[in-house]
Amino acid sequence: MRRALRLEQTGGHPLYLFTLTAAEVLQVADVSRVSRDEAGTLIGYQRPEVQSHVQDIIDYLDSDPVIFPNAIILALSSKAKFVSSRGPNVGDGLATSGTLTLPLPTNDRRKPAWIVDGQQRALALSRATRTDLPVPITAFVADTVSLQRDQFLRVNNTKPLPRSLVTELLPEVDSPLPTHLTVRKAPSYLCDRLNNDQDSPFYRMIKRASTSKKDAARAVIADNSVVQMLQESYRHGCLYPYRNLSTGDTDVDGIHHALCIYWGAVRDAFPEAWGKPPTNSRLMHGAGIRAMGRLMDQVLGTIDVHQPGSAAEIRKHLDLVAPHCRWTSGTWDESGLRWDAVENVHRHIEKLSNYLIRVYLTARTQLR
Repeated sequence: MRRALRLEQTGGHPLYLFTLTAAEVLQVADVSRVSRDEAGTLIGYQRPEVQSHVQDIIDYLDSDPVIFPNAIILALSSKAKFVSSRGPNVGDGLATSGTLTLPLPTNDRRKPAWIVDGQQRALALSRATRTDLPVPITAFVADTVSLQRDQFLRVNNTKPLPRSLVTELLPEVDSPLPTHLTVRKAPSYLCDRLNNDQDSPFYRMIKRASTSKKDAARAVIADNSVVQMLQESYRHGCLYPYRNLSTGDTDVDGIHHALCIYWGAVRDAFPEAWGKPPTNSRLMHGAGIRAMGRLMDQVLGTIDVHQPGSAAEIRKHLDLVAPHCRWTSGTWDESGLRWDAVENVHRHIEKLSNYLIRVYLTARTQLR
């Protein structure tokens, strides 16, 4: 039980301001690590512990004097109960004073709270020498992981949160998001689907924040490279027609089918370069994925992927550029770049994309 202030805000989610000691934070709150269960469903939302950052905080907490003004944000279970104080002066129109009761876990019961922001600080507090340091807490009630993820993304939006973690969490958030995150939501979902569909050429090959250690060796493609490739095509490429701008709906199944057909043909056209780490194959590199994505916009602009034989037709188009590609050895024509000198930077992506498209458009007359 703690003395607390309750702030009534819009949306039916009051905020609670109270204090816990350093030792109590992890007694009442868990860290929800991002990972996936056996069915591939995303669970959790927190990135792994950054040991160096935690140690820096511990070193400060063990020094003297200590000022710890940053509140830890918790999502509370609905089992938490707030009771207003009695009397005429318990509220000022903005906040109400009272007591907040958090049921402590016993046996295998779950803890009554989850850390939304401040996991590194919470871990440091639990390992610091001084266990009675008062820690400011801001909390809201949220039993659903979706609401916790939503607040996690918003709280960390201006902080150096790993881009891959934000990318993977976006499809799991149902509430409205800032514009710059909204435009990444559909591509992020498609990236996730490509990675988890056993019939996808990308199956388990995309490295995500939740990728387990046992799958890490196979996950050779950075998810941000795939998402950026999809985002470009989704905005103004071959995936754009799958969007219904009047209703805001997207034919996700149609896009997924098109992507599997095209990238399956890419895999078959370059078997020696497919599935290798980017250090051994620039096709799996960010620059390769982005460049082949731009070539996809050209190829699928002329082929109906829903017609029988479309995969074989795409393969014919890719065979036009295959002799000019240097994914695993050699030097690229025109640019003079060695295969392993191609980097995931704008000028290299532009050079590689323009070269592949120019070769393709020149050679495509052979198919007419």
